Amino acid sequence: MQNEEYDLDRLASFLHLEKKQVERLVSRGKIPGKRVDGQWKFSSIEIHHWLEERLGVLDEEELAKMEGAMARHATTLPEDSSVEGLLAPERIAMPFDAKTKSSVISSICKLAGESGLLWDVERMADAVKEREDMFTTALDCGAALLHPRRPMPGILAQPLLVLGITPRGVPFGDTGILTDVFWLICSTDETTHLKTLARLGRLLAMEGFLDEIREAGNSDEIYALACQYERELK
Repeated sequence: MQNEEYDLDRLASFLHLEKKQVERLVSRGKIPGKRVDGQWKFSSIEIHHWLEERLGVLDEEELAKMEGAMARHATTLPEDSSVEGLLAPERIAMPFDAKTKSSVISSICKLAGESGLLWDVERMADAVKEREDMFTTALDCGAALLHPRRPMPGILAQPLLVLGITPRGVPFGDTGILTDVFWLICSTDETTHLKTLARLGRLLAMEGFLDEIREAGNSDEIYALACQYERELK
């Protein structure tokens, strides 16, 4: 991702917030920024990383608002950033045979490579491991949203999702909770990546979703469930 510089007006437009609200947040240190010649300036890379970190603490309504804001700036077509469009039964492993953090990362990237849409499995796996070493993507619900620190358009034919569900939990994050549902998010641009993260966050928060996909019998059933629950999102 190219690091662009936002001013206060552009950042407010990007976040779909009032300028005064953004100025208040940044002055309180809630949004990363710096003053240059008396004017607030923002790094697009720092803003995207800040948004990504915020996703883990937002409620459903806030996630929906963020998804909407990202949708207005996404560069891909709407269907390319939906779970239904990004996922496919052949990109779902159930049971997912991985018992360690390292094998989870290598196996799920290999599954993405088998789609023909990821051209460099090893490079993706290294990038995902580097991201996990920085800060775990494992959530308290027993799911993890694996992804590289930055989108990797040079090794992807198009954005895609991969899903693996292990028969039993794997010690993956630092939450003390075992993880058994692993999503791999492969994006070609930062904005659509954030929109996809917000969409998955909303999906995972839906009552019954995780229980049903854990109990599903095969990948076709899991895909159908994911599409069904996604259509219920407003």
